[in-house]
Amino acid sequence: MRKKVRSRIINILLYSLIAVLLSGCGGINFNLWPDRTKPLKERVLEGKGGGKVAIIPITGFISESPRKELIGKEPSLVQEVVAQLRLAEKDPDVKVVLLKVASPGGTVTASDLLYHEIMAFKERKKAKIVVMMMSTAASGGYYVSLPADVIYAHPTTITGSIGVVFLRPAITTLMDKIGVTVEVNKTGQNKDMGSPYRTASPEEKEIFAGLIDKMGKRFLTLVSKHRKIDPSQLAEVASARIYLAEEALALKLIDKIGYLPEALKEAKIQAGLPENAKVVMYRRTAAPDENIYSVASPGEGTAKPSLIDLPLTDLFPALQPGFYYLWAPGLGGN
Repeated sequence: MRKKVRSRIINILLYSLIAVLLSGCGGINFNLWPDRTKPLKERVLEGKGGGKVAIIPITGFISESPRKELIGKEPSLVQEVVAQLRLAEKDPDVKVVLLKVASPGGTVTASDLLYHEIMAFKERKKAKIVVMMMSTAASGGYYVSLPADVIYAHPTTITGSIGVVFLRPAITTLMDKIGVTVEVNKTGQNKDMGSPYRTASPEEKEIFAGLIDKMGKRFLTLVSKHRKIDPSQLAEVASARIYLAEEALALKLIDKIGYLPEALKEAKIQAGLPENAKVVMYRRTAAPDENIYSVASPGEGTAKPSLIDLPLTDLFPALQPGFYYLWAPGLGGN
């Protein structure tokens, strides 16, 4: 009897799952996956007064590549943030943008692209920018915060890691153990430099060191430009270590320590807005009980409804060879 009941329950669950997966072909609509094709729309979180504060989250790994999911793709972080900046720029009532940064960084180019777009927005719009650092705003997450007029951090925020790292998988030892080789035909002795299938030559290591040095100096130059840090403090942050908020404040990497409501109040002051000014976000779909802690980054939230969602290259960027403004403990070598 119990086996029959169990079998019926399993059948019901299977039929339900099939109905959900095929619902796009019928009249029943199960909204398990957010519709990425919907345009971003303004959602008022609070306030009824004049002028607007636009909250734009910068959440997760900074990349210009779309993130793959079980069904389809979602916009890259760069694409989504830029789209929200465009909406804020077109709205004459938006006088200040509050960037809510929760990112350990990302690729060098994506971080620089986002920095450039934020700077261009600020210059065209003549609007103020305030940054509120959340749990982590390190490396590329700090890089994209540099255009801000005021940088806030929570008491427990991790920031810093001002430097660049070149990551690539090294599988030569594994290949030796299993007896696998890779044959390469190339033009130019450096054509396959950075290959995971062999050890880098001394000349290649020198080339990589030069590239890394230039990218690291670019980061430090921008920090010096935006934060007006004296040489002794710049030498300290050049070590690329991470800091808690109090240490970051002492080094002038941030301006104030506080919480999101205080950063929001600061944004209104910076823009000369009343206390009851509207606070808005841009989302593709409405969500219940929205407030200033809501997330409106790619995916419309942190929870993933996919049945299988194991994007290893997102979780472990070291699987993708490249240069990163990234704080990624546990991914490095010796």
